[in-house]
Amino acid sequence: MRNVRIFIICIFIASLVIAFSYGHITVEKKVFLNALFLFWLFSSLYSHLNIVVKKGNVNMDHGISYGLALALFAGPLGLFLFEFVQRFIVYAGRKIAGTADPDEFLHTFYNIGAFTLNNSIAFFLFTICYPYVEPVPFGFWLLIILLVIVVALLSDSFLILIFSFTGELKGLKDAIDFIKSRNVLDMGKTAFSNGLLFILLLEQKWEMIIALFLLNYLVSRSFINKSKSIKNKMERDKFEQMAYTDFLTNVHNRAFMDKKMSELDQTSEQIGIIVADIDTFKRINDTYNHAVGDQVIKHFASVLQSSISEEDCLFRSGGEEFTIFLRNKTYQECVQFVHGIREKVERTKVTAEYHANKITISYTASFGLFYFLTGQEMEIMKAYIQADQLLLHSKQIGKNRVSAKNGWRELPLSVQYGSTP
Repeated sequence: MRNVRIFIICIFIASLVIAFSYGHITVEKKVFLNALFLFWLFSSLYSHLNIVVKKGNVNMDHGISYGLALALFAGPLGLFLFEFVQRFIVYAGRKIAGTADPDEFLHTFYNIGAFTLNNSIAFFLFTICYPYVEPVPFGFWLLIILLVIVVALLSDSFLILIFSFTGELKGLKDAIDFIKSRNVLDMGKTAFSNGLLFILLLEQKWEMIIALFLLNYLVSRSFINKSKSIKNKMERDKFEQMAYTDFLTNVHNRAFMDKKMSELDQTSEQIGIIVADIDTFKRINDTYNHAVGDQVIKHFASVLQSSISEEDCLFRSGGEEFTIFLRNKTYQECVQFVHGIREKVERTKVTAEYHANKITISYTASFGLFYFLTGQEMEIMKAYIQADQLLLHSKQIGKNRVSAKNGWRELPLSVQYGSTP
């Protein structure tokens, strides 16, 4: 951290020397004060739009910068005075609000020094190069773009040195990746905004300058609001997914099943409700342990998940119990489907780790299927209870069974598949 402090002090002193060596402001005092007031006013307005990113021990303040335009207009001394006044006002505001970083005072000197030094170099380059590019079509704008690139590279170089001192960057690859992270579109916006602002300053078109500031503020504000809205939606979606997801199996949980039931009660569609349960699951836990039991549950969930279509729904409705809603299928298709799953579970094995050894476990499951039409006389919760009773029937007649009933047309009793394991 000592090296960082020394480096920041050196940058500040260098900017101070350049500013006062140049010795004068390049425009009339009254004109400069008008420009200084407008720059301060809108920089303060923009301050709450800035994005502050903490990188190691340094805060990186990503905001709208018009330092290049002011440097070209008023020279290094004029820019230094503006940066000094503006940065310390920001520092004072953060101290009063209690939002200042512990090293905020040091960072203030860095911001003054770096912004003044980088844009002063751009000022001297502009003074040297402009006579040569003036006759070239779009020469002025090409030069402004070049200056923005130079300022960006200088700024990145300073930060790379600081992050190297703090250990945040460990090699050339990290430094190159850091430079690549800069947004090219933001650089383009900076170039054209500063170029246009410089022209308006030279012509002292104060109304147009205010309009440009306001336009950029509104565009930036709109962009940030949209970004926040998108971020908030993504966060809400993520939290909703977490609230409705079973963490062991990564399928929907009972809370989402209840929500889906409410939705389906408002429709009129044919639903096959399957309630499935692993047979003799307690024996698996007692023989091995709960970690092995969890592997069996996860395997069972993956078998069910891989068997259903996109429009179907799978839920973990209990410990080793799962529920499936089969949609847009006939009763016979539902019966064939559940029979196929029962056979698939019966012939697959689970690989698990037990006492540092790999073991394979065979297991079976029992199923209850109830088929009905939603939105009619029977609510889906009652249909679910019917399917659960059918599952219980499968358990009672020997396990590894399917018990099914068509509750829509009240066709004859149950259909059973399978045999006692």
